[in-house]
Amino acid sequence: MDPIPPPFEVLAPRRASSPYVFASPHSGSDYPDDLLAASRLDPHSLRRSEDSFVDELFEGAPSRGVPLIRANFPRAYMDVNREAWELDPAMFEEELPDYVNTRSYRVAGGLGTIARVVSNGAEIYAGKLRFADAVRRVNELYLPFHRALSDLLGSTRHAFDHAVLIDCHSMPSVGGPMDRDSGLERADIVLGDRYGTSCLPALTDAVEELLTSLGYAVRRNAPYAGGYITRHYGKPAEGVHALQIEINRAIYMDEAEIRRLPRMLTVKSHMAKFIETLCALRIPELA
Repeated sequence: MDPIPPPFEVLAPRRASSPYVFASPHSGSDYPDDLLAASRLDPHSLRRSEDSFVDELFEGAPSRGVPLIRANFPRAYMDVNREAWELDPAMFEEELPDYVNTRSYRVAGGLGTIARVVSNGAEIYAGKLRFADAVRRVNELYLPFHRALSDLLGSTRHAFDHAVLIDCHSMPSVGGPMDRDSGLERADIVLGDRYGTSCLPALTDAVEELLTSLGYAVRRNAPYAGGYITRHYGKPAEGVHALQIEINRAIYMDEAEIRRLPRMLTVKSHMAKFIETLCALRIPELA
């Protein structure tokens, strides 16, 4: 029997040399047997919610002195970029406890902590789940991931007096049926800083300038301004900044086949250069 993969990995540098922490919470592709058995979708269709290969694009972080934390479990099974208890009551056999957030817009769209649909709107489950299933996933996957991420940011802040989280994602090249930009082509990269509240504006400016200099068309906060991770951890007044990066999948992968394109090597090289330059950059407001 193959060993069960850990829920996440922290790729740590030999020595931390700058205050950045990179995260890839949606690139996991280890699909549990219980998800495959309960799903009405085939494994390929389930993968449409993945930020496929994003962890590979940013895996040069540790060699440049900053850690990368990446989830191994898939987003379709447990989404750590949500509150712990954002659940759709229609998905469960029994009534949910009062502490569960059943009314968020993410739940309404089918994309709560346990998703009801994949990114193209297809229903995931053939039947209803037990609330005990949600409790187990939160305890075994969600909470350990966030403890590890919080510890990384805490130790980084302790070492450098501040910490900067770069939350790495990918997006479909065209807005989907549930998106505000449905049917519209997207920029190469979208930066989300919760409209200037989750990190220092000068930091967002610097990241945009670096990515633009590498040849990418960059937008801010549209259609994505940053999710739970960006909002929860981004507290500039407390010395912790968080910035979400969404990379257009079409620039590095075949979206239909979910496979790497040859130019992924170029994008990966650019991201390594971006990390290196960013980590060496002095932003006076962060000093």
